Amino acid sequence: FSRTLCLGKNLKAVSYQLSAIYNIVLEAQLVAIERIESGMTATEADKLARSIIKQAGYGDNFGHGLGHGVGLTIHELPTLSATSSDLLSDSMVFTIEPGIYLTGYGGVRIEDVVTLEKGRAKVLTRSGKDSFQL
Repeated sequence: FSRTLCLGKNLKAVSYQLSAIYNIVLEAQLVAIERIESGMTATEADKLARSIIKQAGYGDNFGHGLGHGVGLTIHELPTLSATSSDLLSDSMVFTIEPGIYLTGYGGVRIEDVVTLEKGRAKVLTRSGKDSFQL
């Protein structure tokens, strides 16, 4: 799983934009987790988060897929992306990890591992999602 933290001396200068981006990514992730269900394609799942990021004006800054399967290796099927035809089904374990990345500035990614259980996503990761700075 991934979390984002902010390091540096001039945090006040970047805090507003990074905080706004963090909130967009968090909303995209939470909506995807809430709405993903068994039987949908991985492309449909990807679109749940991607549409929120795009509506916020950062569509070009989400350059990877929403997630990937986790099993014997770290990147397995299903591949949750804008072009995947993988079908989601109960007992699959995969990540939900939307992100926004600004070249020369920084980025935010929030990743959790979920499983599909009784048609819905169940979060397996046990880590907070509050933004924080050091």
